[in-house]
Amino acid sequence: MNSLRERMERGPYQAYAYAYPHKTAYRDLQTPVVLKELWAGEDRSALFAYLHIPFCTYRCGFCNLFALGQPASDLVERYVAQLILQMAIVGDALGAHRFARFAIGGGTPSYLSAEQLARVFEAATRNFTVDLQAIPAGIEVSPETATLDRLQVCRRAGIDRVSMGVQSFVDSELKSLARPTHSRQVVEAVGIVRELGFPTLNLDLIYGIPGQSRESLEASVRAVLSFQPEELYLYPLYVRPGTGLGKRGARREQPRQRDDTRQLLYRAARELLLEAGYTQVSMRMFRSPSAPESSGPAYCCQNDGMVGVGCGARSYTRTLHYSDHYGVERASVTSILQQYVSAPESSFAHAHYGFQLDASEQRRRYVIQSLLVFPGLDEPAYAARFGTALSADFPRLDDLIACGLARRTDGLLALTTEGIAHADTIGPWLSSDDVVARMESHAVA
Repeated sequence: MNSLRERMERGPYQAYAYAYPHKTAYRDLQTPVVLKELWAGEDRSALFAYLHIPFCTYRCGFCNLFALGQPASDLVERYVAQLILQMAIVGDALGAHRFARFAIGGGTPSYLSAEQLARVFEAATRNFTVDLQAIPAGIEVSPETATLDRLQVCRRAGIDRVSMGVQSFVDSELKSLARPTHSRQVVEAVGIVRELGFPTLNLDLIYGIPGQSRESLEASVRAVLSFQPEELYLYPLYVRPGTGLGKRGARREQPRQRDDTRQLLYRAARELLLEAGYTQVSMRMFRSPSAPESSGPAYCCQNDGMVGVGCGARSYTRTLHYSDHYGVERASVTSILQQYVSAPESSFAHAHYGFQLDASEQRRRYVIQSLLVFPGLDEPAYAARFGTALSADFPRLDDLIACGLARRTDGLLALTTEGIAHADTIGPWLSSDDVVARMESHAVA
């Protein structure tokens, strides 16, 4: 495990620690785990429901998500039927429970027809203890599939947050990302979102695109700001194995040197967003002052469980993270999907593939998930959860303070502005040797 200063020498873009551990650290479980027994020992009073729709109109060149572009229509219909069946099995396995958050992601969930979306929402409310009208509930869409009929179904169901990947408003940059141009479709889709009264619109941009300049990125940021989104995500471009860009040989996923333009672009875009009144929540997320505050039941990703349904969805308990197998290339994704839609009903009552978290990994996940977002890592809350002191368990966190990446105030360890900019260095630095070894030995196909 490298020192923090050694890590920083490699540059700020090393890996996105959006979930710990990453699915490439998962392996086949020696013995399938019975979900009813697994969840019986968990607090099920404030869960997160996540439904995965692994289909898209096209597969963007940078995408390493579990998704399939232009699937056969019969596969999509079989998938929806199997997803609904799985919800019934999982809902029964949970026993008494309540969901505090709901999201449907992908892929592109709006790839489903309006009728298919309606069936999915109906099944969720029938099989889970969830009131989508009363809790934060989001969906991911793409500009070309965010049609009026689909979004009407979502709004009636209780969806209050729509997230759309824009990535850029510059045609040449979209071409570099192997993504069709879509400016007119973005304008139309945003108009529908606003017309239907969704409280929160999130738009995504990417920086570090080949050929992108500070001026072109700033133009895209200003274009997005003209829509006044309640949330905006800035994603650095990573080119990973198995993706379209990775196959082109643009190996930018390797640690970059000091000439990496992404840091310059990040700082320029960040400055524009702060000037516009947005608040930075994490390295990627910015919130508008007009963004609504959550009025739903409390949910804490560090403490509360996630129930994932659908091929590609992850579920989190304290001791086990589990999912289906992971693939990126079309052949492997198709194979995994075929196994899913053909699986017997009984298979959904068990976890077959995942990562067992011992006490050390549970602590490490809590630290990573807390530290990388606002307001930071609450040391008394950590002690209350684990019965030990953060300073005793993770003395190396003092290195963050020594490097100017964090400060400690009244029991809260929070990243500085420079620390937030280096979140993709800090996350990998905090990963365990075992997780890193598993990820490095995982062959992504």
